Amino acid sequence: MHLRSSVLTVRSRLLLGVIGGVVLSALARPALTAPPPAPAPLAPPPITVLTSKPGLERGLIFVAPKTTPSASIQQGPEIIDDQGRPVWFQAVGPTQQAANFRVQEYRGESVLTWWQGSNSPTGPGEGQGVDYVYDRAYHQIAVVAAGNGYKADLHEFRITPRGTAFITIYNHIPYDLSSVGGPADGIVVDGVAQEVDVATGRVVWEWHSIEHVPLSESQVAAPTSPTVSYDYFHINAVNWDDDGNVIIDSRNTWTVYKVDYRSKEILWKEGGKDSTFSLGAGVETAWQHDPEAVDGSTLRIFDNEAAPSVLPYSRVIWVRHDRRAETATLVKEIIHPDKIQAGSQGNAQGLAHDHTFVGWGATGRFSEFDENGQLLFDANVPSVGGWDTYRAYRFTWHGEPDTQPTATAQRNADGSVTVHAIWNGATDVARWVVVGGSGPAALWPVGDANWSGLDTTITVKTDDRHVAVVAVGRDQRVLGRSAAVTVSE
Repeated sequence: MHLRSSVLTVRSRLLLGVIGGVVLSALARPALTAPPPAPAPLAPPPITVLTSKPGLERGLIFVAPKTTPSASIQQGPEIIDDQGRPVWFQAVGPTQQAANFRVQEYRGESVLTWWQGSNSPTGPGEGQGVDYVYDRAYHQIAVVAAGNGYKADLHEFRITPRGTAFITIYNHIPYDLSSVGGPADGIVVDGVAQEVDVATGRVVWEWHSIEHVPLSESQVAAPTSPTVSYDYFHINAVNWDDDGNVIIDSRNTWTVYKVDYRSKEILWKEGGKDSTFSLGAGVETAWQHDPEAVDGSTLRIFDNEAAPSVLPYSRVIWVRHDRRAETATLVKEIIHPDKIQAGSQGNAQGLAHDHTFVGWGATGRFSEFDENGQLLFDANVPSVGGWDTYRAYRFTWHGEPDTQPTATAQRNADGSVTVHAIWNGATDVARWVVVGGSGPAALWPVGDANWSGLDTTITVKTDDRHVAVVAVGRDQRVLGRSAAVTVSE
């Protein structure tokens, strides 16, 4: 019985290549074309998970870790799982950064979008670049640039249901600042909101803060030098409200503006020096970001409260408006247990079951809270080196790269082989199977391991000179196979 069982096992292995219940027939076929050149090694910024409790919403996490641009440090848009393991990463150029990385919908399909560019030489906290749209296969399908001679800023890229996108622009123009104590021959930063057709690049709508918001509403003192620009407004968010009008946020006036889409006139102001609403206890914000319409009368706002500091912590607040009574009332708020204070940047995203995902801006932290405001998840980008992420999100995402996996293999001193299995962006891989043989045309299973990140490391005991990796899904289906590689001795 023992001999018969051994023979059947060998026969099954040779004919079908079964390992762990996975059928790997046809995996031993020689490659029909030469293997592609090895891609440049990816080194996504490591993410540290500080807290992870049961009850998290489904989906992956979307961040864009950034620091001072450097040829020796990779940074860019990154998808991670709840353990902080990278799923997809795209390194940007050595002089560039990425921001505002998220999933949006374009022409009925889920797409990845982000801003990419460089810091503006004309002012801190500004960017000059373009916005990208990628499909499920990680192919670029659109690049959205600002129109009318401007360059797109990093703060907003919001695709609308009609195939357009809102973007932000910082435009430095000569301006008389004497009314607020500045030089008559000064420079002001005009906060520009533009709506651009994604497919054609045509500008379909444009709004300028300097035409609608006086300098006197700013919470920032005017410069005394005529060569220093006055960033009196600092536009950082543009979004549809549910009635077809536009919500625009100004960090430096501490105000959220509701703008009539047709006339471009301001319908109301929440907060700041000229609020339309009487603000209830806890409603007033300072240096805030990312106002989002929750319903017809409620906004969710990331309230920085710094910098300089007003409250000793940042928070997320929900504010309900009563247009008839002209009152704004605090519905609820979330404060991180660590009393995190974000001196810049930040966002708050509503999830299913009344959960909230929060990006804590300049601190590099991001968190998920349940319906009662209890912390379920907490993580951060690298804690040294000046890293942060402008915003952070959670979305469901099904990536289907049309590339094949890649593998590298190195023999160790003890005779074992360390294999790296890489398939950037493949979201359905549950397990990797390593196949090996004396030549690339005859490979049989020699080991396996569960997927553990974009670069999964597997150590196998084998004398084989060639190996490849096979991606297996949760349903035990073979998803892809790498070209065979020679084991480095």
